[in-house]
Amino acid sequence: MKLTRYLLPIILSIQPLFAQVSDFAAVDFTKADNRAQFYYGASLDNLPVLAHQLTKDLSTDVEKFRAIYLWVCQNIKGDNRQFLKVERQRNKLQHDSISFMKWNYNYARKAFKKLLKYKATMCTGYAYLLKELCYLANLPCEIVDGYGRTVSANVLALDTPNHSWNAVQLNGKWYVCDATWASGYLDEYYVFIKAYNDGYFLTDPTLFAKNHFPLDKKWLLDATLTATEFVNAPLVYGESFATGVSPIYPKTMDIETTTDKATTFSIGTNTDVLPKNVALVLYLGPKEKELPSDVKAQKDNILTISHRFKIKGTYDVHLKIDDAIIATYTVKVKKV
Repeated sequence: MKLTRYLLPIILSIQPLFAQVSDFAAVDFTKADNRAQFYYGASLDNLPVLAHQLTKDLSTDVEKFRAIYLWVCQNIKGDNRQFLKVERQRNKLQHDSISFMKWNYNYARKAFKKLLKYKATMCTGYAYLLKELCYLANLPCEIVDGYGRTVSANVLALDTPNHSWNAVQLNGKWYVCDATWASGYLDEYYVFIKAYNDGYFLTDPTLFAKNHFPLDKKWLLDATLTATEFVNAPLVYGESFATGVSPIYPKTMDIETTTDKATTFSIGTNTDVLPKNVALVLYLGPKEKELPSDVKAQKDNILTISHRFKIKGTYDVHLKIDDAIIATYTVKVKKV
């Protein structure tokens, strides 16, 4: 099992400044995707040439951004050595965030040189390259620094800032994306596994904020979230983004219940998810145990999953859609 980690302008009508990929449901990205694939393996020696090659003859800004974004995701790999080096320094300076940020700023210059030479980097490198290529294609794009939430980071309390991603402006609206986590992941041996996840492309800000919390809160866009809510929320994995399924309730990872009543979870989805494909599971060593649950479809693409815990104890409960683990809760059950 892999647990990888308004302004409202009035111009005849009112529309939000922040949005998601569904805004472009009518756009066919085939040409942009093919362009990124055609230039697979292209050099980073001349970024202006690369930006031109990826975007020429594409008629819309979103197609241009798609070609750049997909190329970065498919051609840049995660650097496990950089990751471990930065993690060691982050742990060393965990109580001195200013010193860490200064060290990280100086180290970034070395990391960018390695990126250009070996196409290997960490999150800041992904975000930097995406911004540079967008700049060369006349697409407004910003680097967003903040906290990435995983099974080992920013759980219950904020650690030192550990992640960077991007915001891009298209048709006057700002969108968020994460080329790092979209490109793949580091396995338990810190080996980079290439596995593209399209769910991090122009993601719904509310879903994005479940494991991204920016230092500058304006980049939450139209998501409403406090730092306390962020660190106490259920753990959400990349599969949630890939499937378009998001946990709604409970809003906290740690929940309490009793043996005399059912505990209900709810999820929202922008895809057709059949109740029979939804499950709550426990892991007893390597073995998976599915909990008997009552799954019901509600209005507005919401599903509820109810289960009564009959034995007191503390359980790590995983929400599963088909073969994908979407989220994790810790349930403390008291006997009544």
